[in-house]
Amino acid sequence: MRLDDSATTSSSVAVPNGAVLAFLGVAAFSFTLPATALALEGFGPWTTAVLRASVAGLIAAGCLAAVRAPLPTRAQLPALAAVAAGCVVGFPLLSSLALGSTGAGDAAVVVGLLPVTTAVLATVRGGVRHSPAFWAAAGVGAAAVAGFTLVRTGGAPGLGDLFLFGALLTCAYGYAEGGRLSVALPGWRVIAWGLVLALPLTLPATALALALEPAEPTPSALAGTAYLALVSQFGGFVPWYSGMGLIGVARAGQIQLAQPLLTLVWAALLLGERIDPFALPAALVVLGCIAVTQRVR
Repeated sequence: MRLDDSATTSSSVAVPNGAVLAFLGVAAFSFTLPATALALEGFGPWTTAVLRASVAGLIAAGCLAAVRAPLPTRAQLPALAAVAAGCVVGFPLLSSLALGSTGAGDAAVVVGLLPVTTAVLATVRGGVRHSPAFWAAAGVGAAAVAGFTLVRTGGAPGLGDLFLFGALLTCAYGYAEGGRLSVALPGWRVIAWGLVLALPLTLPATALALALEPAEPTPSALAGTAYLALVSQFGGFVPWYSGMGLIGVARAGQIQLAQPLLTLVWAALLLGERIDPFALPAALVVLGCIAVTQRVR
């Protein structure tokens, strides 16, 4: 894919291309939680979160400079700030803290509510009304996630679960704002400018975290960190935001239904995690509810 500022205007071309781009983003993001678990084997949670953002931010700055991308307008800055706060800082940090006490497979079920949360926030921001069936499905999905969390923790959600729900909300906000902005701004530039805006925070935070947190950079930890920086934090967002700009937040979210199940598979195959017996049924209920919300839009 070229990093240019061209936009597709033909609907007959935009829909299939947008769907393919969104799926590529979903496939990239599906390994984010397992990669985070690998990174945490050698780095602390704060280091893992800010190091990935710093490396990705420097790469993004280089890409923007290479194509001489114009500076974002003043009107675009609030949405870019939301991308930086939610997708560059909030989700990486909170998910890293969460995985210190919960597995990647279990976390995938909670994050499985991300598409409907994104749709709700996009609705609030865009002022689009939904049918009662939409909100009923959203409520059932939320109840399924809450029920799974209560069963897994014995009725007392832990700190990791609170971190996960915080990560869910911040990421959904960044998705919704970035998706809206991608209609007018090329998708790769949305995440690139978000990463660059966060550099004044992430670079000094990385230096501080490396100084304060013990680090044992094993090969697997370095591989996980490299994936987070190159793919999860930047590369995956290039097709994802581009796809959202072409087919819309709702349709892109429908393609994202595959992400939690893919993450459960990665966690079991590559990390050797024993998936909770309730994880798969909960994930299927959540995915079914999200599918309903997308269909009734």
